[in-house]
Amino acid sequence: MTSLDLQPHLVGGLIELRPLAADDWDQLFAVASDPLIWEGHPARDRYKGPVFRQFFREALDSGGALVALDRTTRRIIGSSRYWWDGANRDELEIGWTFLARAYWGGLYNGEMKSLMLAHAFKSVDHVIFIVGVDNVRSQKAMLKIGAVPTERRLVRTLHGQPLEHMVFAITKAGFSADGRDRRMTAT
Repeated sequence: MTSLDLQPHLVGGLIELRPLAADDWDQLFAVASDPLIWEGHPARDRYKGPVFRQFFREALDSGGALVALDRTTRRIIGSSRYWWDGANRDELEIGWTFLARAYWGGLYNGEMKSLMLAHAFKSVDHVIFIVGVDNVRSQKAMLKIGAVPTERRLVRTLHGQPLEHMVFAITKAGFSADGRDRRMTAT
């Protein structure tokens, strides 16, 4: 396995992904302050300033957080994150993704995940997505990008409460066969 840059600069046709920076707070919180974004999410109160501030701080500390910019307007429209799952670093997680509602519907999320997957598959063979069992919208989004639900379940603690999550996966072989990586560029 080669070393993987968890905060690359990736450019697609619709969006650009770059490392999250501390001065992105205002623009990213402006997106995240919409309660409807978090409606089906286990952290339904993430639109509140203090709750999002903790999420933002954790994102900065993670070393794998990216912001998504609309290439036309140059405005921040959401974010996502890479995270190593497990001590062996044989499984890379992509998650913590959210987009402004104006960008819902699949095109922008699909391109974001395609960019991130193409980058990840330079170094790993397996990527997972961990989604709350009640987060139906995100589960549907996973299926749209070609992720397959596995039998695995994880329990993660959120605000002191254990919550069950499903694990979706995409393999390098499955992604390459799909051809999504041919549409993306990295800088």
